[in-house]
Amino acid sequence: MQRVYNFAAGPAVMPVEALTTAANEMLCYGDTGMSVMEMSHRSKMYQEIFNETEALVRELMHVPDDYAVLFIQGGATGQFAGVAMNLMTGSGKADYVDSGNFAHGAFVEAQKYGSPRCVASSREEGYVRIPDLDEKTFDPEADYFYITTNNTIYGTRFASLPETGKVPLVADMSSNILSEPYDVSKFGLIFAGAQKNIGPAGFALTIVRRDLIGRAMPITPKVLDYKKLDDAGSMLNTPPTYAIYMAGLCLKWLKKQGGVEGIAEVNREKASWLYDCIDNSRIFKGVAEKESRSIMNVTFRTGNEDLDAEFVKAAAKAGLANIKGHRSVGGMRASIYNAMPPEGVKALVEFMKKFEMEHK
Repeated sequence: MQRVYNFAAGPAVMPVEALTTAANEMLCYGDTGMSVMEMSHRSKMYQEIFNETEALVRELMHVPDDYAVLFIQGGATGQFAGVAMNLMTGSGKADYVDSGNFAHGAFVEAQKYGSPRCVASSREEGYVRIPDLDEKTFDPEADYFYITTNNTIYGTRFASLPETGKVPLVADMSSNILSEPYDVSKFGLIFAGAQKNIGPAGFALTIVRRDLIGRAMPITPKVLDYKKLDDAGSMLNTPPTYAIYMAGLCLKWLKKQGGVEGIAEVNREKASWLYDCIDNSRIFKGVAEKESRSIMNVTFRTGNEDLDAEFVKAAAKAGLANIKGHRSVGGMRASIYNAMPPEGVKALVEFMKKFEMEHK
């Protein structure tokens, strides 16, 4: 069967080159006589794979030396608690921006461990935009300031970062990490679930400034304690070895594309094609407000649920898979992560135009 263009929000499309390499190495990696799946995480060969993957993260994101790079099980949702238990230990306060379902979930989770405060929200508006921020309302005593840089479900993103002064900025970058350049030194902590731009599902990549760790709450499980994880090289227990290996293959592919800087140009172009189609359409309408539009998750609808369903079904038959919007909002969503080839977006645009001509 021919591969489809997979527009799923995550687990998501991965580079064909990475998948092909993994297939070729499935039974035997190098001269080891075994699959990476079968290797001891303590073995010399696997440690080389792990170290190379970490080095690629540091290279591609220009991670300063005073930051730890951790591979942590539990995905991004696990980090909702991990961030609070590791960092909300000074004043016991933190500021959160409620810009979507996952941002809201993180805020609710943090309430178990301290006194987080919501400084801005677009929840009442259906999360169609990033809420306005007023720096005068930020708490200078907060242990951190929390944002979600890209909203997977509603298709919004922070076009610019808030200025938080001495308060460390914490960012959930699950759905736009590695898609455009960020200055890591502007953040106290960055985390991201792996299953969108990093590799397959199985872990959260967490990048944290080392002077912020080492004061976790006593109740913190050791597998979420950043200092213990850093000291153990992310190997307090058996890490998700194969997912990390696959992430390394995806990162090698990304490096060949010119790194984050190179892929960012491609991503902006892909998004512009799709948004231009939506903006010039008679039947398709964008969901997110223009100033908040994501370049990773493009959300749109016709305004007619039956027509939306017809479009999704027809798109799937045309080899454009997983276009259906999140169950909480409906409509359509095209997730166009790094590994989505430009040809896939062009095919979607052409299909949208054809569908519109047939439904005047």
